[in-house]
Amino acid sequence: MNSIHSAQQLNSMIRVNQAGEFGAKRIYAGQLAVMGDRHPAARSISHMAEQEQRHLDAFDRIMAERGVRPTVFHPFWNVAGYALGAATAVLGPEAAMACTVAVETEIDLHYSEQLEELGDSEPELSALIAEFRAEELEHKATALAEGAERAPAYPVMSAAIRLGCRVAIAVSKRI
Repeated sequence: MNSIHSAQQLNSMIRVNQAGEFGAKRIYAGQLAVMGDRHPAARSISHMAEQEQRHLDAFDRIMAERGVRPTVFHPFWNVAGYALGAATAVLGPEAAMACTVAVETEIDLHYSEQLEELGDSEPELSALIAEFRAEELEHKATALAEGAERAPAYPVMSAAIRLGCRVAIAVSKRI
């Protein structure tokens, strides 16, 4: 099993995770702004948003403890995440759920890679990532159960959102 070899690699990992959790929080904020709290899907989205906030709080704390700088794209992810959430919610609850499935598919891959990279080098961080990964997979399962695959142009929307996630991950690791 591989392990992290430098503080720079570890800082990059923490930075990208914080950015991702922030982006997820903003996506759900955009969806809830459009849907309101009375829509049946809002209950699931609110629950997922609460978990994302807990994930974000944990990575914010780790960044402060370890002196890790946030990505310079933080203001962009603020706007982009909210816009993605609002746009998918405008298309309907299935599209909002399709967004969740696409994002969580990439996050699952991302967190799995990180767990492999960490190996035994950072047991507390690994445990946190594993816990959050399990919750992200719950989000994906919920979104599928709530009709994500019935969204208009699901394959195209999913592919576009997944590509956007991969780009955001790559950029936030480095910059």
